[in-house]
Amino acid sequence: MASLLLLLLLLPLLLLPLRIWSRLRWLAADLAFTMRALRCKRALRARALAAAAADPEGPEGGCSLAWRLAQLARQRPAHTFLIHGAQRFSYAEAERHSNRAARAFLRARGWDGGLGGGGTGGAGEGERAAHCARDQAAGSGAARAVREGDGAAPLAPGATVALLLPACPEFLWLWFGLAKAGLRTAFVPTALRRGPLQHCLRSCGARALVLAPEFLESLEPDLPALRAMGLHLWTVGSDTRPAGISDFLAEASAEVDGPVPGYLSAPQNMTDTCLYIFTSGTTGLPKAARISHLKILQCQAFYQLCGAHQEDVIYLALPLYHMSGSLLGIVGCLGIGATVVLKSKFSAGQFWEDCQQHRVTVFQYIGELCRYLVNQPPNKAERGHKVRLVVGSGLRPDTWERFVRRFGPLQVLETYGLTEGNVATFNYTGQQGAVGRASWLYKHVFPFSLIRYDVTTGEPVRNTQGHCVATSPGEPGLLVAPVSQQSPFLGYAGGPELARGKLLKHVFQPGDVFFNTGDLLVCDNQGFLRFHDRTGDTFRWKGENVATTEVAEALEALDFLQEVNVYGVTVPGAQAVGRGTRPTKQKWCYVGCREQRALWGSAPMADPAPHTHQGMKAGLGWQPWLSVPPTLWTLCSSMPMFLRTCHLMPGLDF
Repeated sequence: MASLLLLLLLLPLLLLPLRIWSRLRWLAADLAFTMRALRCKRALRARALAAAAADPEGPEGGCSLAWRLAQLARQRPAHTFLIHGAQRFSYAEAERHSNRAARAFLRARGWDGGLGGGGTGGAGEGERAAHCARDQAAGSGAARAVREGDGAAPLAPGATVALLLPACPEFLWLWFGLAKAGLRTAFVPTALRRGPLQHCLRSCGARALVLAPEFLESLEPDLPALRAMGLHLWTVGSDTRPAGISDFLAEASAEVDGPVPGYLSAPQNMTDTCLYIFTSGTTGLPKAARISHLKILQCQAFYQLCGAHQEDVIYLALPLYHMSGSLLGIVGCLGIGATVVLKSKFSAGQFWEDCQQHRVTVFQYIGELCRYLVNQPPNKAERGHKVRLVVGSGLRPDTWERFVRRFGPLQVLETYGLTEGNVATFNYTGQQGAVGRASWLYKHVFPFSLIRYDVTTGEPVRNTQGHCVATSPGEPGLLVAPVSQQSPFLGYAGGPELARGKLLKHVFQPGDVFFNTGDLLVCDNQGFLRFHDRTGDTFRWKGENVATTEVAEALEALDFLQEVNVYGVTVPGAQAVGRGTRPTKQKWCYVGCREQRALWGSAPMADPAPHTHQGMKAGLGWQPWLSVPPTLWTLCSSMPMFLRTCHLMPGLDF
């Protein structure tokens, strides 16, 4: 009787279509990840509520970065947080270093209101607001004293301070210190100089710039313009500095390392901007994406969602001015209280030795790094490692298979996301070539849709009612995600025109609003998402997003070039041009000018002045390779393109 009853219960499952059965195969994994995501959400909400109810005079009453670091310094003071070369820093030491930095920034802000304080009891929003109003008034008065005293430009409450630093401990102490001081941080890409650098500083409204001493020489031509912008200029630890540049580390070392009041950094609203990260603009220069306190909080769950834990050691060799390095790598590590091995530069030859030395268990990658590793000659260290999990984005299927076969057993967890986006995907099943899942369980926690897109018009396809149309399995579609209070889109610093096209209205219902990722993905019959193509005029090169229009504008500034158009080519043996797994986009640069010579090469994002033949060689860093025919010169830099010149250009000798 029991057997008959069981058969009757299973009969509906046997009648399901085959495509449904293929999806049910992954039901257990979908359910497990969904439960993990819900636990993460509950934990983050509990942390945020505890911070809101904490003593505003104490460190755990501040922004999410401030209270999480203070919490870890109290709970795990001796546990190693950061390894950088021969240096090791515990969570307690990280808290003290960032406190000194916060106090130095507060002194530059002109604030002198009881830095050591420590009240008792909880506080409501009214009390926090009163604290902020009182200290802003005190700060403005002290700021006048600073201005009248030594002439240094004071920082207003909430001002933006730009960091032009490599991946190093000082980057973290200053970032955390700025957060604790209630100041915004802007992460400036370290390769930017001249016009692009000044554009980035202006676009985010920076009032100060902290730079690495090794950048001083290359920045010397920029210093007059930076001073003219009224920036407060600091360097970190240089004995010889140009006039007008202070040593921030010296100023910070003179401060005490006690905690600063939490109310200085506590946000009035979780969607307030606390950070700027620059993304490649599809129509030109980089754009300053607004990062909210809410996003910082959400990124604390990244490594927990990936299955990492507090005893893991994470290897991070990505630039900290990118979201993947700073928000996912560093903030994600803080979220689980683990250890991070931070590298200023990635070395494929040194990687496995580092992993053995520091007992690394988790590696955060971009696809290009994995390609470097599989192209290295075999060595003994690659087989004695303890790496069990590699997490990142942009790993092509061919490299994926080679990586696991050679360095396994280990788990690869491919992800997808955007700096300014409100959607992320996780390939928690390890399916090669996929960037995530589109199960109904996952979309219940992280909602998104794929809609039909017309590549000819560059617009989503709409039906007779004016609404967008969902794609079918196997059909490429534009990835969009609903905008809500829990998943907002904050846009970019500057005018609203910078976000044009990023929001789609009336997608499925009248009045709804969705974020447009600008990426085309495909969902197969089993519910796996695979990257297909990009819709914007950008491409990936060595882990960087590059705007084709920015390359074109740099070349058009040269006086002997008449016409420039940039689009894609596939570079053999290099990373896929698209963000994901399929090298469909190709970039090509056609240049009309007064010479007939084929040039193959690339040009960096730099101001090409002076706009002359010599300026082209000097400003764009052209270096011919003598091993190629004289009519085909290879130009060395960071953006793949082809240059074809059409008329004789006398005097151009390389």
